Amino acid sequence: MNSISDAERQQERRKSSRRRSLALDPLEYTIQEAAAKLGIPEQKLRRWDTQGVLVARRTEGGHRRYSKEIVNGLAGSADAENQLGDSQDDALARALQDIKEKRRIIQLLVESESRYRDLVETSHDLIWTTDAVGRFTYVNNGSHDIFGLPPSALIGGCFFDFESGPAHISNRRFLSTLRKHGEIKNYLTRLVASDGSDRWVGINARVSYDGGKIAGLRGTARNVTEHHKAALQVEYLATHDSLTGLPNRVSLQRDLEQAIESGAKGAILQLDLDNFKLVNDKHGHRVGDRLLISVGSVLSDLLIERDATVYRLGGDEFAMHMPDALRGDAQTLAEQTLNALRRFTPKVSIGRDLSPLTASIGIATYPFQGSDFATLLTNVDSAMYQAKTDGRNRHVTHNASSEEIRTTHRRVHWTREIQDALDDDRLAIYSQPASCLTSSQTRPEELLARIIGRNGELILPDKFIAVAESLGLAQEIDLRIVEKTLQFLSTSDKPSAGDRKYFVNLSVTSISDPDWIRRLHKLLSGTSVNLSELVFEITENAAMSNIEMTQILIKQLRELGCSCALDNFGVGFSSFYYLKRFDVDYLKIDGSFVNELATDEASRLFVRSLCDVAKGLNKHVIAERVETSEALAILEPLGVDFAQGHHIAHPKPFIVPKEIAALQASQASRPATA
Repeated sequence: MNSISDAERQQERRKSSRRRSLALDPLEYTIQEAAAKLGIPEQKLRRWDTQGVLVARRTEGGHRRYSKEIVNGLAGSADAENQLGDSQDDALARALQDIKEKRRIIQLLVESESRYRDLVETSHDLIWTTDAVGRFTYVNNGSHDIFGLPPSALIGGCFFDFESGPAHISNRRFLSTLRKHGEIKNYLTRLVASDGSDRWVGINARVSYDGGKIAGLRGTARNVTEHHKAALQVEYLATHDSLTGLPNRVSLQRDLEQAIESGAKGAILQLDLDNFKLVNDKHGHRVGDRLLISVGSVLSDLLIERDATVYRLGGDEFAMHMPDALRGDAQTLAEQTLNALRRFTPKVSIGRDLSPLTASIGIATYPFQGSDFATLLTNVDSAMYQAKTDGRNRHVTHNASSEEIRTTHRRVHWTREIQDALDDDRLAIYSQPASCLTSSQTRPEELLARIIGRNGELILPDKFIAVAESLGLAQEIDLRIVEKTLQFLSTSDKPSAGDRKYFVNLSVTSISDPDWIRRLHKLLSGTSVNLSELVFEITENAAMSNIEMTQILIKQLRELGCSCALDNFGVGFSSFYYLKRFDVDYLKIDGSFVNELATDEASRLFVRSLCDVAKGLNKHVIAERVETSEALAILEPLGVDFAQGHHIAHPKPFIVPKEIAALQASQASRPATA
């Protein structure tokens, strides 16, 4: 008997298996039979199998077998073709399209969520949510900047945990307002970070509701510490003197107005150092500044145990406000002040041998001698000058009767002096040029009014301008200067047109008088002079005193071709808000800030800020009272365009009547007498 090899046995098993696989189950159709039974192509059956519409069983050999029961049922239906044919293909196509669209939407949502999470987690702002009682349920990485802690350390905590005060007043007010209104914006609060440092935080928040009940809070928070400190610094600079650090005139006005409006009684003392100009002339401004600082300290020490405040008004003038004080209290303080100044030894702190320090003090009480700030300051100022007239080193309480006499004499004298100067053509114009710190080819020259006395002496404007304004003569002076300037510009021997701008000052009484403005407009519109060479200066205080009239004047001047400048910019400081309403071309920074540039960082910060604001509004900046080379070297990097002051050039005769010039020359040629 022949033996069968293993290979033959395996081959026989494969053949047997193939025969079994080919053998038809009596309950199944082959693909050919199913296609014939249904009357459709075999290819469609294969597609249905792939698509899961009519799934076939696969044999071991991979052949498709279809259930006779299913195929017969489908074949027995009259509309089997419609059910499984094109209509089902369309339904399948729509289903697949829906699935594809849903997948696309899901992908977009995933991408959107990813972008949102990236933005949230990388944001410098704190993004947070809390439960209904204010406990954090989510915070992003902005927590590091505000709290100094990672997000995980804050979950379950709240803003109260970082409140700077023990009573949580600020944050409780925040939550109360938020729950009441449902939303809060730009809420400023003070927190303490984990390292103990202060944080000023601005918060925007909104309440989320569930079924009408508060479900939680959500919002953002930003670390605004640096911005807040900068704002406080700006406010401090606006209300304090940069040299002594004392509150300034702005603070005095605010405090007095609040006291007067409340119906309280009190006293104000105004102090002016005697012969202080001699200190500056003999020892220099640096010594004078150190002396002013020392005087501020003496006055502050004198008020330590009193309910009173000392202010520096400017120059060598100080003021002391005594709330709830009567005339006797103020007179006692004035006498003590004079004694303290007389005992003060400047050489200890100044290092110079100076004369004994004395002062003249004026006293006024409110509401008896002034029920508003302007009246009260006028009366105390008059009393102070009365003390100087009476011999200095004393105090005088405002007395209406004596003041009226003194004022009458003063008015009579200056009315005659100014009117005679106008009638005799003794009004001269000096000019002070400015230095250009940029590439500009135009050089500003400020025109300054002077009166030539009957004997040829030069009377500076600080002697007569204030009086002229009170007498109504400043308007005639302003108009006369404009007339003389136009006459000069019409001559053929003036400097080349276009390389200079002539700055003409206008008084507050002129710009607030509609009739005077009409006269000025008629004068300018009737000339053939190139008016682009003229720049009209208006002081900041004058502009702020009548904003609407100033705007009208500036508009009219610019329509005629003139330029405009805002002088003494920065003194009032409210100009930052109103500056955009004054369409001027130049800003002249007040010299009180320029004087401190070389020694005071706060002054440099202030000047830079003013320049940034001006440049942002496309205005040129001129620095006044530049007295040292140190100040000049600092101005250009700060953004200043022009510098004006004695270090650049002293005022020089510009338009002087020939007869007056001859008289001055003869006076100068006379030998000096003992």
